[in-house]
Amino acid sequence: MSVLATAATWAATGTGALLALAALAPAFTRSRRGSVWFYGASALLSGALALLAGMVLLASPHPAPLALPLGLPFGRTELGWDALSAGFAALINLVATIVGVYAMGYGAHEPEPRRVLPFYAAFLAGMNLVLLSNDAFSFLVGWEFMSLASWALVVSQDRDAANRRAGFVYLTMAFGGTLMLLLAFGLLTGIAGGYEFERIRAAAVSNTAAVGALALAFAGTGSKAGLVPLHAWLPLAHPAAPSHVSALMSGVMTKVAVYGFARFAFDLAPPGGSGAGLGAVLIVLGAATAVFGVTAAALETDIKRCLAYSTIENIGLIFAALGLTLAFQSAGMQAAAALAFTTALLHIVNHALMKSLLFLGAGAVVTAVGARDLNAFGGLARRMTWTMGVMLVGAMAIAALPPLNGFVSEWLLLQSVLA
Repeated sequence: MSVLATAATWAATGTGALLALAALAPAFTRSRRGSVWFYGASALLSGALALLAGMVLLASPHPAPLALPLGLPFGRTELGWDALSAGFAALINLVATIVGVYAMGYGAHEPEPRRVLPFYAAFLAGMNLVLLSNDAFSFLVGWEFMSLASWALVVSQDRDAANRRAGFVYLTMAFGGTLMLLLAFGLLTGIAGGYEFERIRAAAVSNTAAVGALALAFAGTGSKAGLVPLHAWLPLAHPAAPSHVSALMSGVMTKVAVYGFARFAFDLAPPGGSGAGLGAVLIVLGAATAVFGVTAAALETDIKRCLAYSTIENIGLIFAALGLTLAFQSAGMQAAAALAFTTALLHIVNHALMKSLLFLGAGAVVTAVGARDLNAFGGLARRMTWTMGVMLVGAMAIAALPPLNGFVSEWLLLQSVLA
């Protein structure tokens, strides 16, 4: 039997291996080089999942999901990738592979690795489970794994009062977001039950229920992505977490939230005739988020908070592109809708790469200088030439300067607006 025929089984095994690695993490903290082996193992598992997801993305037809006799009473859990989830899985695990390699060196500076290593692997497993889920139960379980593990990483240095406050705000927002998603799935399944995505798609749900579910899903995923006015946790949590964790939270966890919204909006609860109105709301909120994010970033002197606000800006651009997609679909402008959706997907890839690069560079700089204040970084180009060169490329890309990748997706967004 080919690897692709059993892709769901292998993907579930890889996710389970990440959970096993989390359980074994205390053993890695007993030796001085244990974190090197731990992060190396996480990078290998993430790389294997990225390769497998890429193969599934290119395959036609996509492999059948894996059904497990687990989950809710009289129910089952279905795991597998389709084109949308495989694309996100390939991106997220590619970034996780790069971050894992970086952490093999960066982790040596972690003062208390036992507070970080178990939750790091669980965080990766949670994101992968969300993308593998083909039913509401496993989706919410993965979402909670992702949220709670990342919260534990945010408060890993809890002796700092600012980190404790960041953890409290983040946990509160995460709880509210999960509740919104639970209610959204409840509206779609109704009293008849049927939590598998296949049954949700086939259910005869009224347009009112679909719009309500999509609004709830928008609130739940938007809070995790960092959309204004649900962004309060993001500029607090990213500076509190270790830099390699910040790279994952900003670079890819926010993209899991975008995936969740896209799954609802274009698959489970398409808005139908209400798409134009909902699209307009997304465009306005996305544009407001982008303006707020770039303004706050320009005024910030803490390098990690500056990058966090930049993430808010780019999440706003992505949601504006998704709003354009909904509006164009509702108007029957399929070519323009395809362009807007392609723009959103391309900017998701570009931002994941750009922001991860910048957070990893920031981690190297903060470790060398011992401060996060941008005003303290004068003369670093002479001392850290390679780091500054790489960060310059990342800064130019995220500033959308041609011919780098940030320019391409933002130019396509402009073309979508003009359409």
